[in-house]
Amino acid sequence: MAATVKTLLKSVRQYKKPSLITPMFMVLEALCECLIPFFMSQMINEDALASQGAMAHILKYGAILLVLAALSLMSGVLAGKFGAEASCGFATNLRHDLFYRVQKFSFANVDKFSSSSLVTRLTTDVTNVQQSYQMCLRIAIRVPLQFLFAIIMSFTINASLAWIFVVIVPVLALFLISIMRVVMPFFRRIFKKYDALNNSVQENVGGIRVVKSFVRENYETEKFQKAAGEVRNDFTKAEKILALNNPVMTFFINFATVLISYLGVKAIVDSGTLSGDFVPTELSALITYGIQVLSACMMFSMVFVMITMSVESARRIAEVINESSDIQSPENGVKEMKDGSIRFENVSFKYSAKAAACALSDIDLDIKSGETVGVLGSTGSSKTTLIQLIPRLYDATEGEVYVGGVNVKDYDLDTLRKEVAVVLQKNVLFSGTIKENLRWGDENATDEEIERVCRLAQADEFIRAFPDGYDTYIEQGGTNVSGGQKQRLCIARALLRKPKVLILDDSTSAVDTKTDALIRKAFAEEIPDTTKIIIAQRISSVEHADKIVVLDGGKIIACGKHEELIKTSEIYREIYEAQTKSKSSEGGVA
Repeated sequence: MAATVKTLLKSVRQYKKPSLITPMFMVLEALCECLIPFFMSQMINEDALASQGAMAHILKYGAILLVLAALSLMSGVLAGKFGAEASCGFATNLRHDLFYRVQKFSFANVDKFSSSSLVTRLTTDVTNVQQSYQMCLRIAIRVPLQFLFAIIMSFTINASLAWIFVVIVPVLALFLISIMRVVMPFFRRIFKKYDALNNSVQENVGGIRVVKSFVRENYETEKFQKAAGEVRNDFTKAEKILALNNPVMTFFINFATVLISYLGVKAIVDSGTLSGDFVPTELSALITYGIQVLSACMMFSMVFVMITMSVESARRIAEVINESSDIQSPENGVKEMKDGSIRFENVSFKYSAKAAACALSDIDLDIKSGETVGVLGSTGSSKTTLIQLIPRLYDATEGEVYVGGVNVKDYDLDTLRKEVAVVLQKNVLFSGTIKENLRWGDENATDEEIERVCRLAQADEFIRAFPDGYDTYIEQGGTNVSGGQKQRLCIARALLRKPKVLILDDSTSAVDTKTDALIRKAFAEEIPDTTKIIIAQRISSVEHADKIVVLDGGKIIACGKHEELIKTSEIYREIYEAQTKSKSSEGGVA
C-alpha cells in the first residue's frame, strides 16, 4: 500500500501548495472549535460572573467566542476552497499520467489490461481516489487534531472522566479494522466486474449494427442486466456491512455522554456544593468535548469508508502507471532508415509466455527495398501478426527482424514507425474533418500534398463529391462514410507520411476490384521506391507482386511469383481456382 501511495502522490506536482495549505486551515479550524467550549464554560462560570461584573464578563468572553467562530468559519471556507483545488488538480494529473502511460504501451501491454479496464481506471477509479484525497486533506487531517485537542482539553477539566474517551476509542478502532478486513474482498471483486460491465457496453455499442441486424437487443439487454446485477449485489453486500458504522458510532457517542453525565452529576452532588472541584459548567464543557471526540471518530469512519472503497482503485491506477512498456526506444537509437529492405531471420512469436503454441514459427524472409510483396493465407494463419513485428507493435519472441539493414530493436521507435506506415485491418477515423484526419500522417502537409495522396488512394473523386469536399466532417469512427471510403482515406493518411515501407493489412477488402487495381497501379507508378506489403484475401490483389508469401499455421509454406506458385503450391492453386470459379459463376449469373 505504501508503494501505491508513493506512486500516486507523484501526480500531485503543481498542486503541492494547496495540498499543504488545506491542512493548515484545518488545524486552525479544529483548534478554534476546541477552544470554543472552554471559553463558553468560562463565560457562564458563576464565580467569575460574581467577581468581575456580569455584563463586562459576558462581553469579554462573547467577543472571544465571536472571534473564534469567525476564525473557524474562515478556516473552513478556505480549507474547502484549497482542498477542492488540490483534489481536482490531483485527479487531472492522474488522468494525464494514466493516459500518457497508455499511449506508451505496446499492443502486448494493452492486451494485458484490456481497453474496458483502462477506461474504468481513467474514470471511476480516478474519481474514487479524488474524493478520498480531498477527504484526507480535510477530514483526515482535522479528525486526529480535533480528537487530540478535545482529549487534552478534557484532561485539563477532569482527568478521571476524560479516561472514558481513551478507553472507548480503541474499541471503535478495532471495530473499524474488522469491517475493513471483511469489506475489502468485495471491492476487489466489484472493480473486476466493473471492467466486465464496461466491456459489455463497449462491445454492444461498437457492434450495434450487428446486434440490430440479428435482432439480438433482448439478449444483449439481458447480458448487460446480468453484469450490472452482479455489481449491484456485491455493492449491496459491502454497503450493508459498512452501514454498521453509523449505528455503532451513535451508540458509543450516546453511551459516553450518558456515562459522563451520570458520573459528573454524581461528583457534583457528592461534593455537596455547586462551586466545588467539579462544577456544572465544567460538566457541560466535558460533555461537549466528549461529543467532539466521538464525532471525530464518526468523521473518521466516513473517511474510512471512502478510503476502503478507493484502496482498490488506487492499486489499479498505480498498476497502470507502474507498468512499463515491454517495447522501449533504445538509448541513442538509430534515427535514420537507409531504405525499405526487410529481413526476417528465424523468427518465432508468442502472444504471451503462457501461450501453448507460437503464432509464428521459423520465419525466414528477405524483401528487397521497393518490392511489392503479397501475403496470403487462411483466417488465423498469422498474416497480421507477421507484419506487426516490422514496426515493433510486438517484439519477436525468437529471432530478429531487420529493416533497412538495421535490427528493429536498435531503431528509435518514432523513427521506425514514421518510416513504416501500417494501414491496419480495422480502419479507424476520428471525429473531425477529412483534412484533420489525413494530417495524422503529416500535420504540416499542404493541401496539394493531401490531394495528391488522395488521388493515389482513389479517394479524391468521392471526397470532391461531398458538398464540403476536404472540409467534410467525419463522425466518430467514420460512421458517415462507407467501408470502402474509410479504407481509401486510411491508405491516403498512411501515404502522407512518405514512408519507406507501406503495409496494407487487408485494407482494400471493401473496395471493388477496379478501384483495387487502380490503387495498385498508382502505387507502382508513383511510389516505386517504397516497399509495399499487401495482405489480401483476393489473389487478384497480389498476383502481379514481385513476391507472394503463403502462410499456413504461422509458417511460410510457399514463397514466389504468381506463375511459380500456381505450379508449386497446392494451397495457392486451390485458392486461385476457387476464386477464379467464383468469378466465372458470378459472370454466368449476370
